[in-house]
Amino acid sequence: MTSITEQEACTPTPLNQGGFNARAVLPYDLQVSHIQSAMQDFIDFLGFINSQLYTKSIPKLESMLMSANFSSMVGEFMSAAIPKYCMTLTKNRHHNGHPDLVPVGYYINDDVLHGPEGIEIKASRYTRGWQGHNPEDVWLMVFVFDSNRSKDTEPKKFKFVSVSGAKLNKSDWNFSGRSGDSRRTITASVMPSGFSKMSANWIYTD
Repeated sequence: MTSITEQEACTPTPLNQGGFNARAVLPYDLQVSHIQSAMQDFIDFLGFINSQLYTKSIPKLESMLMSANFSSMVGEFMSAAIPKYCMTLTKNRHHNGHPDLVPVGYYINDDVLHGPEGIEIKASRYTRGWQGHNPEDVWLMVFVFDSNRSKDTEPKKFKFVSVSGAKLNKSDWNFSGRSGDSRRTITASVMPSGFSKMSANWIYTD
């Protein structure tokens, strides 16, 4: 792999325009083109921010933030950007509400603590083993990316690796919980059955 400079790494890898699956089945009148536009918005945003940080000799955003915080930021950005293009979905107005995107007008004031309809958005550096907080019936969409972490010494461009999504059932999750005096966050992991559903309905790959 050819090494690049920190300045070059400020510009994310462009989307693979041929990597979108027009046959992906999406709910709530969401279109692949809506997702593509939202992903492009993030690439433009990150490139702009990192280029400005570079002029002040400040590390790239993905190098500065804790890995989990940056992943959360990617997911939050996608939850905010998709409704710009899909008029039938909006961001859940409830703080830490679930799911992240809800059908417009389905819930009062588009606000729900936990509801059955909508799309949960996650972003991860990992290609599988995705986690949530509880086993549940949910339409899950995961944006997989590659980027620098704070511990890295070699510059790397941000890159969207894949996007997939499907309606998962409780049986598609493995509840990890926690025991004793553990302070670990309670989690549930997507099992192979859920991974197969999502992989079969891939939306983007590079």
